[in-house]
Amino acid sequence: MLSMLDGFSGYNQIEVSPEDQFKTAFTTPWGTFAYSRMPFGLTNAGATFQRAMDFAFKGMMGKVIVVYLDDLTVFSKRR
Repeated sequence: MLSMLDGFSGYNQIEVSPEDQFKTAFTTPWGTFAYSRMPFGLTNAGATFQRAMDFAFKGMMGKVIVVYLDDLTVFSKRR
C-alpha cells in the first residue's frame, strides 16, 4: 500500500530562534513584524525542514517513508 501525505503548514511548525527573528522582519503600514515560526520561502527553509524530517523519521527514511519538501510517501505491506 502506498500513502501520500502532505505536511500542511509543516514549515510553520519549526520555530525561528529569537535571536534570528529580526532576519525575517518586514514593515507594513500597520507596523513592523517578524516571524516566530519559519515561513515557506526563506532561503534555507527547504533544507531546514528536510533536516527536521530526517531527524523525525530517522531509521525509516528510504525504507518505509520518503520525504520531499513537505510531501511524504509512506510504504506499507498491509491495509
